[in-house]
Amino acid sequence: MPSPEERWLDSEAGPVVRPYALIGGRTRHAGEKFDLVATVKATRKEILDPAALSPEQMWALNLSRRPTTVADLASELNLPLGVVRILLADLRDAGFVIIRAPETGQSHRDSHVLREVLNGLRAL
Repeated sequence: MPSPEERWLDSEAGPVVRPYALIGGRTRHAGEKFDLVATVKATRKEILDPAALSPEQMWALNLSRRPTTVADLASELNLPLGVVRILLADLRDAGFVIIRAPETGQSHRDSHVLREVLNGLRAL
């Protein structure tokens, strides 16, 4: 039987940490829920103690310097969506990111796109 150290180390992949360990075993976050297409944008709040943030949170924060979606962050971080949501909620609660729901007031553009799709289908 492998020792405890051997069970958590893969010689090719390095140390293995289960994703839920990154978020303290939590499966839900407190606060307002957000969608996977919500836009995440870093604020200008100064990080006084970088050691207080996990490497994954720092990575997410750096990636969100430019607006990006929750789904894109999960893909880039290579972490499950639920884990990323909790990491982002913690960053939001600390004031490091703003998470905005997708805009729904684009009816003019949406109707134009639908009209173009309909015209394309008719052309077939």
